[in-house]
Amino acid sequence: MPKFQTPHTRRDVLASAALAAATLAMPRVLRAQTAAAWPDQPVRMILPYAPGGPTDVIARLICDTLSQRLPQRVVVENRTGAGGNIGASAAAKSRPDGATLLFTNTGHAVNRALYAKLDYDPVKDLTPVTIVAEGPMVLLVPNSSPAKTLAEFVERVRAKPGEYAYGSTGTGGALQLVSLLLTKAAGLKMEEVPYRGSAPAAQDLIAGRVEMLYDAGVTGFPLATAGQARALVVSSAQRSAVMPDVPTVAEAGYSAATFSVWQGIMAPAGTPASIVEKVREEVAAILAEGTLRQRLTELGAERIVTNTPAEAKTYVEAEMVRWEQVLREAGVKPQ
Repeated sequence: MPKFQTPHTRRDVLASAALAAATLAMPRVLRAQTAAAWPDQPVRMILPYAPGGPTDVIARLICDTLSQRLPQRVVVENRTGAGGNIGASAAAKSRPDGATLLFTNTGHAVNRALYAKLDYDPVKDLTPVTIVAEGPMVLLVPNSSPAKTLAEFVERVRAKPGEYAYGSTGTGGALQLVSLLLTKAAGLKMEEVPYRGSAPAAQDLIAGRVEMLYDAGVTGFPLATAGQARALVVSSAQRSAVMPDVPTVAEAGYSAATFSVWQGIMAPAGTPASIVEKVREEVAAILAEGTLRQRLTELGAERIVTNTPAEAKTYVEAEMVRWEQVLREAGVKPQ
């Protein structure tokens, strides 16, 4: 005979079905609660570069503005050294709970190609959140230099190969990368003097101890507008609105040296997607406001990006491929 369910049995079945449905819904609920709660503690924004540099300036403006908007403070922590790898490694090894983020730049895209042994994987151990902005670099020479144009500078350096030096922030830094592009395109032989940040490099440029500094516009333009150094070209494809009278490197005859530096935010791999998206939303919100956006534009961060995590991932991976090829063609081998 067929077995018929008793009322009690039917109730059990219905209860079990309801429990199963609730269990399936729990991850969505927890994700929503996690995103809504972020940040439930102070957020540490690791910056793998020295205070006073261009990435530091942008990071602090963003973190200060976020701190005014969020219930918890966002604090910059400078962890310098090894071309940004010390800070990046610290971020990659942090708990993936949204309490630690990484604010980095173009230099991040070359570390895999420059270092044979890293204690973290730049792709697998860090999740791109958003690219914040892009901007030009500006080639500066001391006021004491007789070169008034890039052509005059190239002629001066070619006449004495290996005698003049340029400042950089070390292996893999944006200042080194853009300088490599120019020296390769123009056939220049110069000595590289690495610094822990662009700020000390700028001081030596002003004093005439290095002949060239290809600095990010954020910190390089103020030096030129204040009359502390002379700007010869900008690295971007178009002239900068900050200093429209300064020609582009392409206009000076070296289109192969066109370059834009970018800044972006990353999170430790495994950070919940809801938190990653929440961070991006908050950053996009403050950059949509006129005051901060205008301030960054005035500093030389001329393209505000704030793309999605998926778009940021594609962007960073494309940059890695690009710079690996550039470095390979330049004969730079992993150390």
